[in-house]
Amino acid sequence: MASLASVPFFLCTLPAGVLADAFNVGKILRVANLGLGGCAGALAFLGWAGMLNPILLLAGVFLLGVGFAINAPAWTSLVPQVVTDKELPSALTLSGVQMNISSILGPALAGLVLAKTGAPFVFGLNAAGFLLVFTAIPSMPKAGSGLKQTFTGFAHAISGVVRYVAQDRDVRNILIRNAVFSSFVVVIPALTPVLLLKELRLDGSSLGLVFASMGVGSVVSAFFVIPRMRSRLSTDALMIIAQVTLAGIFLLMAMVHHCMYCLLAMALAGASWTLAASELWVIAQRAMPSSARGRISALMMVLSQGAMTVGGVVWGLSAEIAGTRVTLLAAAFLFFITIVGWTLLLRISRELSMIKAKTSVFAELSRE
Repeated sequence: MASLASVPFFLCTLPAGVLADAFNVGKILRVANLGLGGCAGALAFLGWAGMLNPILLLAGVFLLGVGFAINAPAWTSLVPQVVTDKELPSALTLSGVQMNISSILGPALAGLVLAKTGAPFVFGLNAAGFLLVFTAIPSMPKAGSGLKQTFTGFAHAISGVVRYVAQDRDVRNILIRNAVFSSFVVVIPALTPVLLLKELRLDGSSLGLVFASMGVGSVVSAFFVIPRMRSRLSTDALMIIAQVTLAGIFLLMAMVHHCMYCLLAMALAGASWTLAASELWVIAQRAMPSSARGRISALMMVLSQGAMTVGGVVWGLSAEIAGTRVTLLAAAFLFFITIVGWTLLLRISRELSMIKAKTSVFAELSRE
């Protein structure tokens, strides 16, 4: 079921990015949420009729995954159109917060409702939620490029954005930076359950409490900490602080032997993850051209999800072979080295660009 939910993301996100650039994002979001609501409603009806079997359930999960894949790039493209550039950081931070809250509270509430009312009622609520989102989507003027609705047009649009990213150094660096960050931050969801359940011998309720503290840290930081930090520090400084904090959390988790310290570590992890992810998206949104925003956003999502998948496998195998605590120490060390290396590389690149610019100015003056 998890595979069928994630496969559509890799298959459909890039084509969905093409649609977001070619057509009205408001209409795409309405169609996507209407389809998601119809799919969830069909699962609810089949459940109430006693006709829901494993094949139909898996098919429904796959279609829901397709709907989410189509929805994601269009939703990302919508945000810069409804807020000003000054409001963009706060809007993207709130978007990340609502994702964290929904991912934590959603399964918990669904589990409670499922135990009391059954799966059909949960699917019905899900359908109602999608329809509620459908009614809330604003009308937007078309700002797309009118790409052809053919396979050749889709292939050309996707290859075109890949060529653009390969040629544009700023966008390319942002995508690489996001993928590297994703490959390290996945250490938290990949290894924390293993550490808590196997090493510290906690039960499921304690595990849920630890992950809930992550959501609390994310919300508190988004409303009370991140706005103040943004008013005082640059984006690069915020990224360094967030990533160094995450590396320190890996180190703390490797040495922790009590649940209370896990609560503190996960709260800091939620705050740092929210800060770093929102800053990366702010940098990306400001660097993307409007005509290719949907496709570049989709490419960024696919690369990030792919990096998290590969990273989860690598860190999981490392924990199985060398142990969870050794893997956390290794992740902290490698993450810190990567942060230092990337910071030095950016500084050298900027200095070289300044030298090149000054050289070209002096050359022009000499010719005059």
